[in-house]
Order: sequence, then structure tokens, then C-alpha cells
Amino acid sequence: MNFERLKEAMRKKGVTDKMLYTALGISRSAFYRKSRGITEFTQSEIQKIVDYLQLNSPVGIFFDEKVS
Repeated sequence: MNFERLKEAMRKKGVTDKMLYTALGISRSAFYRKSRGITEFTQSEIQKIVDYLQLNSPVGIFFDEKVS
């Protein structure tokens, strides 16, 4: 989980933390724990974030970019 990339994507779309955790249907504290990597986002939450922020891919935010 790359918190800075998530925040950057949110800023680009004008999305606040509250808007995103409300869209996900989770509490502020759950969002905090997940966005800081203390707990993990579920697969469905990741998909909702990708859709909500209109991201091309979750790679780079939720998954490491593969380097060969």
C-alpha cells in the first residue's frame, strides 16, 4: 500500500478522505488503518477505489510495480 500515491490520486480528483471512506462504507478509523498499511483493503474495496477515482490500475498504489 503506497499511501502517498493514493493521496495524490485523491487530490487529482478532488476527493477527500471522508468522501472516499463514505463511498467505501467504512469508518474513518478503518480507512486510516487501511490507508497506513496497518490492515489491508479487501479486494472489493480496492475495486471500489479504482472505480471511484477512475484509476487505470491499482498497481503502484495497492500492489508493487513488478521490476524485472
